[in-house]
Amino acid sequence: MDQDKFIFCLEAVPDVEIQTTTEVVKHLEQLAFDQGITSIYKTCDTIEGLEESLGALLYDDHNFKDYEIIYLVMQGQENTICIHDYYYRLEEIAELFEGKMKGKIVHFANEKVLDLSAEEAQYFLDITGARAISGYGAAFANLSSIHLDKLFFHLCQDETDLITIVEDLHHKQYALCKLLDFRLYY
Repeated sequence: MDQDKFIFCLEAVPDVEIQTTTEVVKHLEQLAFDQGITSIYKTCDTIEGLEESLGALLYDDHNFKDYEIIYLVMQGQENTICIHDYYYRLEEIAELFEGKMKGKIVHFANEKVLDLSAEEAQYFLDITGARAISGYGAAFANLSSIHLDKLFFHLCQDETDLITIVEDLHHKQYALCKLLDFRLYY
């Protein structure tokens, strides 16, 4: 592959003013060090913060086309995300970024269960222009998806075909994919 694809990670935190190094940051740094996969990490504690962070990436970063994965680490259920005790439907998020995610994979960590109907997934993809939305159908308080996320990101570096990526992910980590119920809508 001639050009690396980057990851933009946005993690919901209780207060952006409090600087902490989360597990996600540590693993993204390890991913950069071990595999050379570059990422930008930001936090948000409001929907406006989410919009501002993604907006800055869209409009201010001239390398936005190189960001293949938008990695969202936030609480939520099925078709919602939770930021600062407020729930937002994915349809609302899609409308915020209408047409602005062309070719991107929007990936959720397993802090949020991703359980979409075919119609909900298609609406999100159609409105945002995203190539795919992925995440997990199971969340465990004591089991993070970060290791499977890192493998998924690595596979996305080398392969463009989504079916091949999912097949390779299952081939390499079948038990973990099944346990966390990895899902990809495209």
